[in-house]
Amino acid sequence: MYNSTFLLILPALILSLYAQYKISSAYRKYSAVRNKKGYTGADVARQLLLSSGINDVSVEPIHGRLTDHYDPRTKVLRLSEGVFNSPSLAAIGIAAHETGHAIQHNIGYGPLGLRNGLVPLANIGSRMAVPLIIIGLFMASGSGSFGMMLVDLGIILYTVAVAFTLITLPVEFNASGRAIALLSEYHFLTPDEITPAKKVLNAAALTYIAAALSAVLTLLRFILIASGRRD
Repeated sequence: MYNSTFLLILPALILSLYAQYKISSAYRKYSAVRNKKGYTGADVARQLLLSSGINDVSVEPIHGRLTDHYDPRTKVLRLSEGVFNSPSLAAIGIAAHETGHAIQHNIGYGPLGLRNGLVPLANIGSRMAVPLIIIGLFMASGSGSFGMMLVDLGIILYTVAVAFTLITLPVEFNASGRAIALLSEYHFLTPDEITPAKKVLNAAALTYIAAALSAVLTLLRFILIASGRRD
């Protein structure tokens, strides 16, 4: 049962590898292309925030590669070292995308609020689900019902984590859409620079799609394994 159900998640593993290749390739390529107006990622983030009427979000550098994120709790937009001071097309696209999340938070974008609300449960689910399922399956071979109760609890917790990954998709797609629209509207990038920025963001979006597919197929695998044990 374990071997046959493993085949179920192979498509997600293949897509994940492809998505990582695409984002690494696009980021590497367009990190070497400077935007014509010389804006840095930090410049774009700050100006887009002001243009959107947001005055209470700070923009700060953070260590690491592709560690960019917006923290709604502290209202801090953190840009990685390769984005904050970089005038590359990749940096501009990523900075605008993260600014899109700050704008979502400012206007009360529904899916973002739902995703943020799921964070505590999703964290518990991602940490506890698999250990509970493994322990439960081990115990089910002996004591039976209590072990399967643990498996069921693990599946419920993992379902919450899956829901989080699915809700993340519209949040990320919307942020990227806002980013491209804003970069064009405020003329941070010329028309011929918009396409490369889109390629970087589309490659990043593919990683979220791969994560969601992997989560859904893994959940299905757990359900099939549990069903097989009951049979």
